[in-house]
Amino acid sequence: MTTPPGSDRRTTGRAPAARRPATGRPAAGGRLLPAAHGSLARGVTAPVPGTAFALALTGGMTLGPGDGRELLFGRNRPEVHVCVGEDDPQVSRCQGSLTHRHGRWWVANSGRLPLRFPTRLLFTGEEPLPLESGYTPLFVRGSRDREHLLEVFVSGPEAERPVALPGEVTRPPRVWVLTEEEKLALVVLGQRYLLHEPRPQPLTWKQTAAQLAELRPGEGWREKRVEHLVNRVRMMLSRDGVPWLTREEVGEPVGNALNDHLIRALMMSTTLVPPDLALIDAA
Repeated sequence: MTTPPGSDRRTTGRAPAARRPATGRPAAGGRLLPAAHGSLARGVTAPVPGTAFALALTGGMTLGPGDGRELLFGRNRPEVHVCVGEDDPQVSRCQGSLTHRHGRWWVANSGRLPLRFPTRLLFTGEEPLPLESGYTPLFVRGSRDREHLLEVFVSGPEAERPVALPGEVTRPPRVWVLTEEEKLALVVLGQRYLLHEPRPQPLTWKQTAAQLAELRPGEGWREKRVEHLVNRVRMMLSRDGVPWLTREEVGEPVGNALNDHLIRALMMSTTLVPPDLALIDAA
């Protein structure tokens, strides 16, 4: 594992009380992000390269680079800068921190539970991990199999920015409009992808219908209804030119390939993003 220059394993735990933020006050030099802020997966705009953005369901904060600057996250709102899993006692009061040292942001875990990155776990007492430029989702497993999401985005250095094209028309990503029931069904179907599990697979029609029926009893969720909704969205994307969404393109045996390609296409377009998992909790 990589250790930031000049760091000490003994300093990766909870921050001293003198450095903890007062209730409702941002980190020095930081700026609050409202709960209604869009997903960081859709990108950010920052005037200073190396600026960190951290966003949870209840809101977040952005903080520019600077040696020793720190963002704390966890369950105890008065104790941290970004509140994660406030209603879940299995999440630690101060679960972890983002600290800027020697030109990079580092993630440390000071809670009882591991932090889950898309590719590995970070346990308490382990050396902090560096964050690359761009988007990183972090998850904390809570009680009753809940997964609490902390979105992190670090803006890239000036040298990585694209060449300016002042005369070009801005091309936003293609985001497809889904009905409420389509989006809920697809979030349940593709929840393992949104959780960034290492080798995700879609739920089966039966599993998806069973979970939807549990979340929203009395609404008539059956396998055929789920299949119809998902296939309707799949054909909409296929008509719009998204490849690998028909049996003819994929070939036999199809297996989970059609739903796998559909979920990945929806995520690549940011039609589905990790914060959409909140639909499951809300239901």
